[in-house]
Amino acid sequence: MSNTLFDSIRLGSTTAANRVVMAPLTRLRAGTEGVPNELLTTYYTQRASAGLVVTEGAWPVIEGRTWYGQPGIETQEQQDAWARVADSVHAEGGLIAMQIMHGGRISHPELTGTGRTVGASPIAPPNPIRISTGKADSPAPHALTEEEIREVIQGFVKAARRAVDAGMDAVQIHGANGYLLHQFLSPASNQRTDGYGGTPANHARLLSEVIRAVAGEIGPERTGFRLSPQHNIQGAEELDAEFTKEVYLALARNIADLPLHHVDILNADPASDLIQAIRGEINAPFIANSGFGTQTTREEAMGLVADGVADAISVGRPIIANPDLVRRWREDLPENEPDQDTFYTEGAAGYTDYPFYEG
Repeated sequence: MSNTLFDSIRLGSTTAANRVVMAPLTRLRAGTEGVPNELLTTYYTQRASAGLVVTEGAWPVIEGRTWYGQPGIETQEQQDAWARVADSVHAEGGLIAMQIMHGGRISHPELTGTGRTVGASPIAPPNPIRISTGKADSPAPHALTEEEIREVIQGFVKAARRAVDAGMDAVQIHGANGYLLHQFLSPASNQRTDGYGGTPANHARLLSEVIRAVAGEIGPERTGFRLSPQHNIQGAEELDAEFTKEVYLALARNIADLPLHHVDILNADPASDLIQAIRGEINAPFIANSGFGTQTTREEAMGLVADGVADAISVGRPIIANPDLVRRWREDLPENEPDQDTFYTEGAAGYTDYPFYEG
């Protein structure tokens, strides 16, 4: 008998009530200091009926910050604020994981607090970044030395410890969408010739080491991660299909012994040979996200789980606009439409004011 989207699922040491996962969604409501506030707490609490809430990416160190308004998990003040978020979600019966995200070169010296950006290689990103005066081009990043790479790994470890100490049920390491860890995976952004570049195994090395180090600190059952193979975004292109497959299979095999909380893979075709090959090597429930460019529909989400393509579904825009999305999908109720103009603005509009279904 096949599973349904509304069946419970074991994720690490926790059991999610259903298989609808709130995707990590950048919303930029945490102010210039990156401290979660009451509005942010309300936003996540409203969506606690999802089987798992995954937070927007929180920077582990300020050099990893990508935007103003992005929350962090580097300081005690940030940790204490996140504890209020976790407590509020738990009070509504939900589970919450924190995504830990180092932006790498997808940033600007004004944002990082160090007067530079960092990356795998000194190759500038293709798109401008928003700073205090508007959009500006980012410079070529400083290529991290091997000693600095070890510091980056420890930054993830310390952030994961803070997240769990704040009451998070798990963390999700962001290895996708062109940010730092993905910059090492992609040959377009990583042209290194040392032990972190060149061969597929070396391209997979940093993310493998971060996952293992975090799992060693907080336990593999609380450790998840996100990938976006061949999503080709923000300059982290993966155009050589065979090389890409070798990179991601090397990563998967490096961590295959770890009973991880989840792997979340963003790809337009979760049933593809590549995605299913990665899934087959990883000892973790597979959360599929087929959206990003297009909005995931109820029918698609239900079908992916019923057909066994994925164990759970990560959903973005529908859960922004419908805090009670699980009920709406279970009962096939009409949905609110998301207002894209308010995705990255300030305040409650388009954030906490979407109505719950009445009736």
